[in-house]
Amino acid sequence: MKFRLMAALLAGTSFFAAQANAEAIKIGIANFGPHPVLNSVVKGFIDGMTKRGYIEGKNVVYNKSHASFKPNLLPQMLAKIQAGKPKLVVTVTTPVSQAGKKMFADKGVPQVFTAVTDPIAAGLTPSWTKGGNNITGASDQQDMDGVFAFMRKLLPNAKKIGVPFNPGEANDASLVKTMEQMAPKHGFSITKVGVDKTSDIPVRTQSLMGKVDTVFILPSNLISPATPALVSVTRRHKIPVIDYSPSSTKEHQTLASYTVDWSGIGDITAGLADKILKGGSAASMAPVKPKAEAHQAYISGKRLSALGMKLPGSLAGCNCVLK
Repeated sequence: MKFRLMAALLAGTSFFAAQANAEAIKIGIANFGPHPVLNSVVKGFIDGMTKRGYIEGKNVVYNKSHASFKPNLLPQMLAKIQAGKPKLVVTVTTPVSQAGKKMFADKGVPQVFTAVTDPIAAGLTPSWTKGGNNITGASDQQDMDGVFAFMRKLLPNAKKIGVPFNPGEANDASLVKTMEQMAPKHGFSITKVGVDKTSDIPVRTQSLMGKVDTVFILPSNLISPATPALVSVTRRHKIPVIDYSPSSTKEHQTLASYTVDWSGIGDITAGLADKILKGGSAASMAPVKPKAEAHQAYISGKRLSALGMKLPGSLAGCNCVLK
């Protein structure tokens, strides 16, 4: 046992000693746009790399870029990252990861995706048991069973959940399908409405009013950045909103969120990147999704009051109400 431990320590030391004597590793980080959740994932990744011995400015250099949530800018952004000759590329969100796969798969540049809900539906990996062609990564797939259980406690009389989604995004379509399958178990039904562009969000959200008891915001690259536009409609009708992201609840825009640990997803991404940089094959690495216990609930005390609600007794000990 001592011999194995010493060998592992020497291997790690040798790796970083070699890096110290060589040019710093270049890692490209391609993000879809600035958003508190995505920023947290990127920070979690860099912190995770630091924890594993990759010190920015010493043995690793990050080329960070984003496309301002504009799909038409993705090829240009990724081409710029490729021109920097990275040793590895991290792609954040499904649209960026899909575009990245087209760009890097056959160019010998390993790709690690992150903040992707369903990599199989997105065509990134063939299954949950192995990676794709030079690509693997970390999913942000929420435990929907846990989400519904939380919503049932918070909204004991609710029956219909409104879900705006982008039918053209694989993440959205996959998650809505999962919600439709699981909702009845918790006494809910799903009323979905398709949204093709950000400017349509207020109108499409308005179409749900009078038909649903609550609205759920998916981890959607179209819907999520427009949360203020969505809640401006729901507030007029006193409809509670549950978000996948804690940021809107912490800002008291939405009533509650039941969310994964986003910085933790970044750390999982760093673990995969570390293995690849040390010689591992992305294709042999299964994509990773957060465990059920890696979730946390948040409830806005201000929104509870504004909606004329009281915290249900079943959540009295949750220690999750933000004042």
